[in-house]
This record gives sequence, structure tokens and C-alpha cells, in this order.
Amino acid sequence: MSKISELFKKEIKVINIGLEDFAKDLEKQKVKVVHVAWRPPAGGNERMVLLLAKLRKKG
Repeated sequence: MSKISELFKKEIKVINIGLEDFAKDLEKQKVKVVHVAWRPPAGGNERMVLLLAKLRKKG
């Protein structure tokens, strides 16, 4: 039996990062899921990320 075939015979457990709807869809299918509500620092704004990094270095 191939390793892929073996994988699909095991219980699926998921760590979901970010998209809560994806976690909810998995739960509806009885998949064990842990949802992590993560967002990129500073909303993904690169300039703000650099400014925050500078502040952290000073602190």
C-alpha cells in the first residue's frame, strides 16, 4: 500500500491559520480543527511593518 493510501485511512486533524470560514467548513465535515485567528502585522502594510520593527529594536 502506498504512503498516500495510508494517509487517507487515518483521521485528519487540521490547524487552520487565518480563514475562519475554512475551519467552519472542516468542522461541518466532522474534521478535527483548531482555528488560529491570525492576521499579518500592521494589516500587511510593509511600511508600517518596517516602522514597527524599528520601534521594537529601540525597546
